[in-house]
Amino acid sequence: MVGLALLGMTAATAATAGCEVRPADGASAAPSSPPRAKASDDAKPAARHSPSPDASSPSPRAGTTPTPTPDPQGTTLMASGSQGKQVRELQARLRQIGHFDRSPTGYYGTLTAAAVRSFQGKRGLSRTGRTDTVTWQKLLGMTHEPTAAELNPPTTVPAAGPDKRCMTGRVLCISKNTRTLSWMIDGRVVSSMDVRFGSQYTPTREGTFSVYWKSRHHVSTLYHTAMPYAMFFSGGQAVHYSADFAARGYSGASHGCVNVRDEGRIASLFAQVKTGDKVVVFG
Repeated sequence: MVGLALLGMTAATAATAGCEVRPADGASAAPSSPPRAKASDDAKPAARHSPSPDASSPSPRAGTTPTPTPDPQGTTLMASGSQGKQVRELQARLRQIGHFDRSPTGYYGTLTAAAVRSFQGKRGLSRTGRTDTVTWQKLLGMTHEPTAAELNPPTTVPAAGPDKRCMTGRVLCISKNTRTLSWMIDGRVVSSMDVRFGSQYTPTREGTFSVYWKSRHHVSTLYHTAMPYAMFFSGGQAVHYSADFAARGYSGASHGCVNVRDEGRIASLFAQVKTGDKVVVFG
């Protein structure tokens, strides 16, 4: 009995301590604004002011309007800088046939232009990187109308194929390679979400565990930070929502916990997971 009591006190102490965010280099975490997205990552860049026209620039001579050369591939529909629902559909359709390996963003950046060039090259079209009427019709003929999940997928990159330990029972199947968590029941994926892990100095443990304690409004006594929807699986390491992850993305890291970016998804997951459910963390 004494041994059991001592074991319970040890688990409770470790769980209460918890873990929370830290910069990826291991230095002390400090508040910071979300990083500005770059055009190269197909996230919408920050607005910029256009330079004023140069009054010294020569004006075209009157009566010398150049005759535009017709585009053999038709009218341009979308190009770098375009944004909106049609761009999101373009990205989803390109992803269906393996030319775009990210989640649709709705912004036409350099990655989208490169994906369009790749598609055009495979179809014998001019590799302009612009989506013209001919390119668009070719793409429509080779793909199906994207579903809601394809237009707004739950994870940044596709979730990893499940580890064989995830194929039976109720499992939180967590891949470090793809940085995704899949909630699985009897081999079926119920939901997936983006996650991040501890730094090299405080790594998230790998292996097979089980959820031994759930704490909806948990606060780490070690780092004095909130850990909402915490599901502890190994000492003080838990799966929980991270406001820092939502704000800064992968520029930070945890102290060993599995951070979830989407609060709505982990709230739903927290309601479904039971104490005793399996947790598999693999590389």
